[in-house]
Amino acid sequence: MAEDKVKRRLAAILAADIAGYSRLMGKNEAATVRDLKGHQSVVLPLVGEFGGRIIDTAGDGILAEFPSALGAVECAIGIQNLMAARNQDVPDSRRMQFRMGINLGDVIHDETRIYGDGINVAARLENIAEPGGICVSSKVYDEIVGKLALSYRDLGELELKNIARRVRVYVLNIFTDSQDASDLPVSPTNAIGVIDDKTPSIAILPFADMSKDGGNEYFADGLAEELLNVLSRIPGLRVASRTSAFSFKGKNVDIPTIAKKLNVANILEGSVRTSGKRVRVSAQLIRVATDSHLWSNTYDRDLEDIFAVQDDIAKIVVKELAAALPIGPACSDSTAIKVETATLGRSHNLEAYRLYLQGRYFTNRFTREDGTKGLECLLGAVELDADFALGWAGLSRIYTNLANDGFMPLDEGYEKSRSAARRALELEPALPEGHASLGRVQLFYDWDWASAGASFRRALELAPGNADVARHAAVLSAALGRSDEALMLCRRAVLLDPLSVAAHGDLGMWCVNAGLLEEAETALRTAHELNPQKRITYGYLGLVQIAQGKPDEALANFDNESMEALRFFGLAMAHHDLGQQAQSDTAMTELREKVSVDSLYFIAAVYAYRGEADSAFEWLERAFEKRAPSLVTLKLDFLFRRLHQDPRWPILLQKLKVA
Repeated sequence: MAEDKVKRRLAAILAADIAGYSRLMGKNEAATVRDLKGHQSVVLPLVGEFGGRIIDTAGDGILAEFPSALGAVECAIGIQNLMAARNQDVPDSRRMQFRMGINLGDVIHDETRIYGDGINVAARLENIAEPGGICVSSKVYDEIVGKLALSYRDLGELELKNIARRVRVYVLNIFTDSQDASDLPVSPTNAIGVIDDKTPSIAILPFADMSKDGGNEYFADGLAEELLNVLSRIPGLRVASRTSAFSFKGKNVDIPTIAKKLNVANILEGSVRTSGKRVRVSAQLIRVATDSHLWSNTYDRDLEDIFAVQDDIAKIVVKELAAALPIGPACSDSTAIKVETATLGRSHNLEAYRLYLQGRYFTNRFTREDGTKGLECLLGAVELDADFALGWAGLSRIYTNLANDGFMPLDEGYEKSRSAARRALELEPALPEGHASLGRVQLFYDWDWASAGASFRRALELAPGNADVARHAAVLSAALGRSDEALMLCRRAVLLDPLSVAAHGDLGMWCVNAGLLEEAETALRTAHELNPQKRITYGYLGLVQIAQGKPDEALANFDNESMEALRFFGLAMAHHDLGQQAQSDTAMTELREKVSVDSLYFIAAVYAYRGEADSAFEWLERAFEKRAPSLVTLKLDFLFRRLHQDPRWPILLQKLKVA
């Protein structure tokens, strides 16, 4: 009968267990069970984050299924990196290390279980793996070679217990003899493609709000931003980031000028008019070089159909661009699939969607009032639709922003951000915004470099055109001392988001730390020119001038800085360089009176720069105790170079696990 037909599918199987688990149980059963549960609580969620599902966790083992070999291997690496970091401060007698085997094969499945020889091979590979190691079959190797920044050791064709045929086995070299915990995260740069003049490029301009009451600006902005986010996930297409594209909002600038500033060949623009429950969306795709319209259309729909309108526009844009330049393999045949994949995680509850758009609108502003409004909107969105993955990811982002801006206690903000990000990934494991949000928590609050690296790498794989992810991945690289990689990622962020103050600012600061002072000044002057409020950019310019040995110019810029902590921080150093110790001490007094979590780092940096090592380490310890997010920049920060020969410096780096 048809219903009795065996169900089969191709799957990547990951099998893992704890090396020497019986020995550990024999020594201290209660402690071993407690340790195992603690490790499982942070390890098992990684399976879902990489697109897999857990089949079994009996005893000390893990059996998981993945739709791709690449996802299974990345998950295994993430787990091993995470365990290596967790084991650093654990005595050898209680240290737990996973052995892992991964195979790609045909499996029989029902609703809850899978069966078959493919699983047995994975289990046998696990048995021959070294503690902390990963063995894969040749089928897995063929799928991942060249796609990950790894080397491999070929063990040849081996006879595996109870497996009829010989299996070629490879060991993944995820560690080298010189590596320690600071080197664990695999570089995120392997997740991004090359951007050159042949790469198809587009900018989505903010849609004009043509509604009679003019009160639907958030809806018009949201429609354009949704299209931008969808298109930025299409492999082989470069999309100008929101910050850059939206900088032309409300300005009378012609299309060729916009295209030149954004370095794109195509422009999508449009308008939105809402009236009651009806919406009219007009859009046109322009090829700038020929000033020709590749496509234009007007949609008159019920508001409930807005999602179908978005998808229709996205599909047409990808198809039209693919006709001129190929966007990934067989793009023209798979446009619908690409767009469907790129729209994962959204809600079809119209009111939840409205609140989400409003929440994102306020998220991109910087006042306490706007942050509070954004939080209320996003909380309302997930309350109306608890399965709204993008809503949860947006909620995670705004909690992080509120915590970083001092509008919410750091611990509370980051824990709520983590919870929201994990909820987003539970609902949609392939959501780049979810991985990026979780990565920010792991980077700036957990200081969990391995997990942050896995999260950012996954986000970049899913959305290679996301400049914000590239920027945060650069911070991770810098935290671990990988200056060249940080610079490469920052330069990519600038290419993707050429009018972003944050992208140019980050590039400038990492150039300062790398000693590239001419490039640093260029980047920071660009950030200053792009920023109408000049907030922070005066301070950044002052810092590059401190590095250049120009204290007079630095003093003038710090005097103009509106962010108080940054102003007093800079004035203390500039006056010190000018030999004005009393004025430097006065600025330090002002800075200490405005102590916040982030200013703890500023205070330590001034003391380090002035050569007052004892005070510098005292305030660094305070920053460490409060988990100041700025500590992630410590290893490469040029202001702390006078401390590098102090015996307390390597001890501090070891505490941060970046030694």
